[in-house]
Amino acid sequence: MTTTPQTTDAADEHLADWADRQAKAEAMIPAVGRLYREHGVVTSIHGRPLIGQSSTEILKAHRFARRVDVELTLDDTLPMIEALAALDLGPASVDIARLHRRRLETGEGLALEDFLRAELGDVVGGGSGGGSRQSTDVVLYGFGRIGRLLARILIEHAGNGQGLRLRAVVVRRGADNDLSKRASLLRRDSVHGSFPGTITVDEDNNTILANGTLIQVIYSDSPSSVDYTQYGINDAIVVDNTGRWRDEEGLSQHLQCPGVSRVLLTAPGKGGLPNIVSGINDAMIGDSKVVTAASCTTNAIVPTLKVINDEYGVVGGHIETVHSFTNDQNLIDNFHKGERRGRSAALNMVLTETGAAKAVAKALPELEGKLTGNSVRVPTPNVSMAILNLTLEKPVERETLNDFLRQASLYGDLHKQLDYIDSPEVVSTDFVGNRHAGIVDGRATITAGDRVVLYVWYDNEFGYSCQVVRVLEEIAAVHPPVFPAV
Repeated sequence: MTTTPQTTDAADEHLADWADRQAKAEAMIPAVGRLYREHGVVTSIHGRPLIGQSSTEILKAHRFARRVDVELTLDDTLPMIEALAALDLGPASVDIARLHRRRLETGEGLALEDFLRAELGDVVGGGSGGGSRQSTDVVLYGFGRIGRLLARILIEHAGNGQGLRLRAVVVRRGADNDLSKRASLLRRDSVHGSFPGTITVDEDNNTILANGTLIQVIYSDSPSSVDYTQYGINDAIVVDNTGRWRDEEGLSQHLQCPGVSRVLLTAPGKGGLPNIVSGINDAMIGDSKVVTAASCTTNAIVPTLKVINDEYGVVGGHIETVHSFTNDQNLIDNFHKGERRGRSAALNMVLTETGAAKAVAKALPELEGKLTGNSVRVPTPNVSMAILNLTLEKPVERETLNDFLRQASLYGDLHKQLDYIDSPEVVSTDFVGNRHAGIVDGRATITAGDRVVLYVWYDNEFGYSCQVVRVLEEIAAVHPPVFPAV
């Protein structure tokens, strides 16, 4: 087959088009930053944040939108961002892609400013509290894989100081140079890359300064022995990411400390503790002093199960997770109290148990007793997969099911939790840093009458940490209103 050589004129035209789009993306950056720093407005494109992104990353977000939804160009979004910056908004979360689609559907004939005033009326002119929104102190008890990712997200969300404020990290001293080692682990991560910013260590005052967020490092061997008020910390939420205590009695030790008001566990809780999956059962938080954010796998599968059960009804099924290895396993063969987990995590697939299937019932009681589960740990450091083998109340075709899940990921109530991908080439590392709880792989979907098999990827570290922060925002009642409303 012969092809027509590309002409110099065509090549120049493509290069000029790229330069034009890059210039528009660069023009968007200061407006996005000003909206965030001065007004607490978080902007995104189908859930992909624009804050702190390079012009190339902004262009990639637009490309994603063009692939999954209506045409979205910077000629659509740049005027919208500039108009938003001129409205003196109060704190809000604004999805530009979804707002643009809303305008195409309902705002035809309206001037852009008039449309935005109508859509965002509650926060225009500093509404919804504006600059009066109070901050909530957050303490990280433990600074391991999840703790450090929570720190990154909280620092990224610091904005103008309203909302959640990371104030302290509590750890046991591990060495004479403990502080510099902790800072180094925050600064560099083999999976998630370098910290996006600057970090300064103050050995004299035991503090880490990261992108303007001053973090007090407190050394303690007991969860009940710290007086946080000595550090100016009051009514704080303690996020226990050690996993050492799982029941209300153990976690309530934190509440004995002056300056602590509530506790959040980053693991499944035992007993009657509320296990919260953000977006699903946030109402269960109420006035509870101690709550949990369930497990990474529970967070990954519940949003998909929720939308499937609501639309098609789930009769029963089996959940198999293919999970990256964790610190709970041994690097090489050695004694371990758990079955099989003593064998080398770096060399073996390790069959083990998971409580995620049973834990689903705590978030979705209607599925109690309908699911079984198991897990295989594999030699990868991050990103896992859940395979949902389900029997539904009614048959469904593959294309119909995939289209339903795609639409749910874009415009449903759980669009922050549920993502969708349709690519023949994606592998696990492509999902490192994904902020959703789970990502449905549409190419892998199988249907046979009322039987379906769904493959759901999830970043079991970062995606889960994003869910934890969403629970934190609910506990602190600092989550800004979302636009456009679903």
